[in-house]
Amino acid sequence: MTDIVKVPEILLPAKGIDMTKWATIACDQFTSSPKYWETLTALVGDSPSTLKMTCPEIYLNRDVSGEIKKVLENMNAYLEGGVFEERRGFILVERECGAEKRVGLMIAIDLEAYDWNRVRVPVRATEDTLLERLPVRISIRTDAPVESPHAIVLIDDADKKIIEPLYEERKSFEKLYDFELNMGGGNIKGYAVPAEKEEGILSLFDALLLSDTQLKKYSSDAGIMFAVGDGNHSIATAKVCWEKIKASLTPEEQKTSKARYMLVEVVNLYGGGMDLKPIHRYFVRRDDEFIARLKASLYGGGRLKIVYADGEEYIPCPDSAAKAITEIQRLVEDYIRETGAEIDYVHDEIHLDECVRSSCGMGIVMPAFDRAELFGYVVNVGNLPKKAFSIGEAEQKRYYLECRKIK
Repeated sequence: MTDIVKVPEILLPAKGIDMTKWATIACDQFTSSPKYWETLTALVGDSPSTLKMTCPEIYLNRDVSGEIKKVLENMNAYLEGGVFEERRGFILVERECGAEKRVGLMIAIDLEAYDWNRVRVPVRATEDTLLERLPVRISIRTDAPVESPHAIVLIDDADKKIIEPLYEERKSFEKLYDFELNMGGGNIKGYAVPAEKEEGILSLFDALLLSDTQLKKYSSDAGIMFAVGDGNHSIATAKVCWEKIKASLTPEEQKTSKARYMLVEVVNLYGGGMDLKPIHRYFVRRDDEFIARLKASLYGGGRLKIVYADGEEYIPCPDSAAKAITEIQRLVEDYIRETGAEIDYVHDEIHLDECVRSSCGMGIVMPAFDRAELFGYVVNVGNLPKKAFSIGEAEQKRYYLECRKIK
C-alpha cells in the first residue's frame, strides 16, 4: 500500500461555535467585488471564523503584512482558546450545489507525490502555476500552526467505486455538522467515516494506479491518481514550504512530519455537481485594440462572446475549448505585458455583466471545458492555462471549514 493518501487528523470547531460564521469562501474568489467581502466581514463580526485565518486576494494590491500577522495570531489564539476539537478519520462531505449534491472525502495527501510541472507524479496540476501568486500564501504557511485549505483534488472514477458507496451508507455514520453556508453557499453536511472502512478506502485509492487501469483509461501507464481541480496554488504553497522544512530534517523525521501532508477534499470527476464552469476575463476598461487582436488571431467554428456595458458581439474562435482557452490566454498575457492592461478573472456570466456595467469595461465570456477531457488532457498534453475552469460557480467553490495541525 502506498502512502500517497493518509487518514487525516482534523480540527473542527468546538460545540457552540456558529458554523455559518465559521466557514467562509476561498480567498481567491470575488476579487472584483469588494462589497462581497465587506458584507461577509460584517456578518462574521467578533465570532471565530476562517475569514480571520486567511487573507482575501482582493486586498493583495496593498501592504498586507499587518493582516498576515493578525492571521497568525488568530490561528494561535484559536488553538489555545479551545475553539478546535481534534478527531482522526476521513470525513464525507455533502455539499449542495444548486439542484445537485457534490460529495467529497476529506483526506491528507503526500506532498512528495505532487508537482506542478508536467512530470510523472501521482498528483498533477491541471492549470499553470503562477509563482508570483505564492509569496503571501508562503508568508502565512511558513509560520502557521494550522492549515485550512480549500483545495479539491479529482479522481477519474467513472464506475463510482470509491466515494459514492460511502455516500449510500451515510445515514449510518455519525453526522459531524449540518448547516447553511453564508453568502449563498448552500447547505453542507459532514459525516465521520467509521475507522473499520479506512483500509478498504486506502486500497481503492491505490488501485487507481494499477497499470491495467491506467492503460484502459489513458492508453499508457500514466501513473496519475489525482488531478487538482481547485486550489492548485494552495497545494503549490504547501509544497514549497515542505521542501524548505524537509531540508532540515533527517530521513526518519521526514516520514513523520505533519508538514509533509496536506488536507484536501477529493471529489469524483464523474460525481454530481461536477460541471466544470468557465472563468471569464474581465477588462476594467473597454479596449477595442485588444478586441481587434482577438479578431485577427482567432479562427474556427466556435463563437466567442464579448460583452460591453452597452451591448455584446461574437467573434470566431477554435471549436476545441482547450485550444480556445489556450489561445485567448496567450493573447491576454501578451497584451498585459505590452500595455499594463488591468484584468481580473470572474466566475459566472452574471457577475461578469455586473463588473462590466459598473466600470464600463468589457468581458470575454470563456468557453466551457468538458470534464471528460480533463485527465486525458493533463496526461497527454499538460497543464491548461491559468483560470481555465472552475468546479461550479463562485458561490459553489469550497469553503474553508476543516483544519489540520501542520506543526
